[in-house]
Amino acid sequence: MKQYTRKDLMKKWFDFYTSKNHVIIPSASVIPENDPSVLFTTAGMHPLVPYLLGQPHPKGKRLCDVQKCIRTGDIDEVGDNSHCTFFEMLGNWSLGDYFKKEMISWSYEFLTSPDYLGIDPNKLAVTVFAGNENVPEDKESAKYWEEAGIKRENIYFLKDNWWILGSGVGPCGSDTEMFIDSGKPKCSPECNPSCDCGKFMEIWNDVFMEFRTNEDKTVTKLSQHNVDTGMGLERVLCKLNNVESVFDTEIFAPVIKRLEELSGKDYRDSQYTASFRIIADHLRTSTMIIGDEQGIAPSNIGQGYVLRRLIRRAIRHMRKLEIEAGFLGEIANIYVEYFKEDYPELKQNQEKIVEELNKEEQKFLKTLELGNKEFDKVVNGMMRKNEFMKDKDGFIPETQINGKSAFRLYDTFGFPIELTVEMAKERGLSVDIEGFNEAFKAHQELARSTSAGAFKGGLADDSVWTTRLHTACHLLLAGLRKMFGTHIEQKGSNITSERLRFDFNFDRKLDENEVKELEKFVNDAIAKNIDIERVEMSFKDAKNCGGYGIHKADENETVSIYKIGDLDFQICGGPHAKNTSELVNFRIAKQEAVSAGVRRIKAVINF
Repeated sequence: MKQYTRKDLMKKWFDFYTSKNHVIIPSASVIPENDPSVLFTTAGMHPLVPYLLGQPHPKGKRLCDVQKCIRTGDIDEVGDNSHCTFFEMLGNWSLGDYFKKEMISWSYEFLTSPDYLGIDPNKLAVTVFAGNENVPEDKESAKYWEEAGIKRENIYFLKDNWWILGSGVGPCGSDTEMFIDSGKPKCSPECNPSCDCGKFMEIWNDVFMEFRTNEDKTVTKLSQHNVDTGMGLERVLCKLNNVESVFDTEIFAPVIKRLEELSGKDYRDSQYTASFRIIADHLRTSTMIIGDEQGIAPSNIGQGYVLRRLIRRAIRHMRKLEIEAGFLGEIANIYVEYFKEDYPELKQNQEKIVEELNKEEQKFLKTLELGNKEFDKVVNGMMRKNEFMKDKDGFIPETQINGKSAFRLYDTFGFPIELTVEMAKERGLSVDIEGFNEAFKAHQELARSTSAGAFKGGLADDSVWTTRLHTACHLLLAGLRKMFGTHIEQKGSNITSERLRFDFNFDRKLDENEVKELEKFVNDAIAKNIDIERVEMSFKDAKNCGGYGIHKADENETVSIYKIGDLDFQICGGPHAKNTSELVNFRIAKQEAVSAGVRRIKAVINF
């Protein structure tokens, strides 16, 4: 049987639609421009919203492409046969041109014609819109499918067959979805393509946009009707080649092979299969995000947070396969070489991709080991208690990690709550998410109390990360004094567990090179693993030894000095980290003017 490649499928798609007078357009960025309600481009229509609303497209009314897409709502499903966080969407559009009749006829033709995919019509099932209070059921689409050749019993009316932007406002309409029937028996008399039993796999979706949902949730007609379709390339390739999963296609084969070589383990060994797939998927998605035209770096918010979660999840599964550190960039390079012809931005940003992956790995590995130990302590404590109490009347064994412990893993060890949930699930446990959210909220409220003077020295609380950021403030000031002179003094600070805000006397904005130099000073200190020493002496002696940082004290008053090697000798009440390495990585996020002659720096340390 012929084995199809990704290129084969793309060529068939473009050949088919250019024969129908469509113009090929390039993939847009994975960072959406027209829908701020979503972090990533989740469908091919995101870049085309203005044209779906009536603005003329420079290439005409009939378009087709292959769009880079990212969806992370199903991240926990990655590892099964069909879910990917990054995928390529084969798409075609009618902007006020053809509509349901032509699109359904062409969909059937492309799926079943021996010149294209050649799928047996008896293996196809379709769904159409069952209607709601605003729009009636889509009998028209059902009629066209039956006329094309789909059996009546394989046409299902479902309420979910309605498409709209993630914001819930904008162009919308009924859709019809196409599925391949695996041949497995129905799981129940009610089994249909919306069921997740594995009998049906969705491969294509035709959206008929003829409405607009307004801000007040009313539904009105668009000035033109449109067609927006999306076919998942990986899933179709899987079915065409009759392989078990999307990860068994040639897209992932080189990475799976390399992971087998690095781990010495067999991908087909069921105890490891999911880890192979998660690594392969997450590093492909990470490569696409960092290497995009609008490339994103790992961070604690927005797209950067999703990216960080993907990379760290991949790292954890590499450890489960006993793959040593240092190979993220190599895996990324395999993807760059594979996709570079279609997405040249990956090759252009190759160095950046490898650099960001390696930096994130180093940051995470510093905390992962400690976090894993703490997680084990929490779980083992639960197990010991269960064992001790098992014979007590009415005792119910604990199976849930409490919210306070989950928050400590987040706050102290940098574990995203999703990672704690995943690790708990592997042990047959759950996590008290509500309790975590309450602890997180209480933490935020504590941080806000700084403005009322609840804590000394500008610290919002005494958590581990706030303490580390306080130490970063000392290094920041030491760097400023080295660069600009010892007349530089602290004029105020505010520190939470997420960021530091530091004010100092200076009469202009730091230029780009100065910011880099300052960051380098702090990060070099972090890299040197310098122990932080606390000593006590009189204020007079402290001043004589070069101590600084306090303006008023009696000469004989005992003060605390925090010494960071030969870099800083500052009079301070604390608290501080024990070693500079605990800060992991320092980055200046923003600088601004506070008042005449006073500047403010906002900075973060990444865990």
